[in-house]
Amino acid sequence: MPTYSLHSRVILSAPLAEVFPFFAEARNLERLTPPWLRFEVLTPPPIQMLRGAKIDYRLRLRGVPLRWQSEITCWEPPVRFVDEQRRGPYRLWKHEHLFTADGANTIAEDKVEYSVPGGSLIDRLLVRPDLERVFAYRRAKMVEIFGEEA
Repeated sequence: MPTYSLHSRVILSAPLAEVFPFFAEARNLERLTPPWLRFEVLTPPPIQMLRGAKIDYRLRLRGVPLRWQSEITCWEPPVRFVDEQRRGPYRLWKHEHLFTADGANTIAEDKVEYSVPGGSLIDRLLVRPDLERVFAYRRAKMVEIFGEEA
């Protein structure tokens, strides 16, 4: 099963003490996800973010309704957490969120390791372009919320 990786990085003009709590609130993922995915958190609040927490979602991918469940497999506030797909469209989905203080700013990084049914052709034609769009939207929303380093 071939695996692929994606890396996204943005420098936000907000301190780590402000940025990490935003990401510690699972419902904020709805704000960071493009509207065309019709993404919705299904797990009722409050969601306690900690290792072992499972979160259920619903979305539409290319018009197809999907359910997704992720599990928080690493929780190291305020610098890192990892979520892994337990049920969903990928064969493998491991998403590491990293936060580094940089003076008054915060470097926010996403590192994703994933695998898709259909292998490299499906990844190149469908999955990778969609992921690039999703993470570009995510970076833009983070900048909108927190500002970008000047």
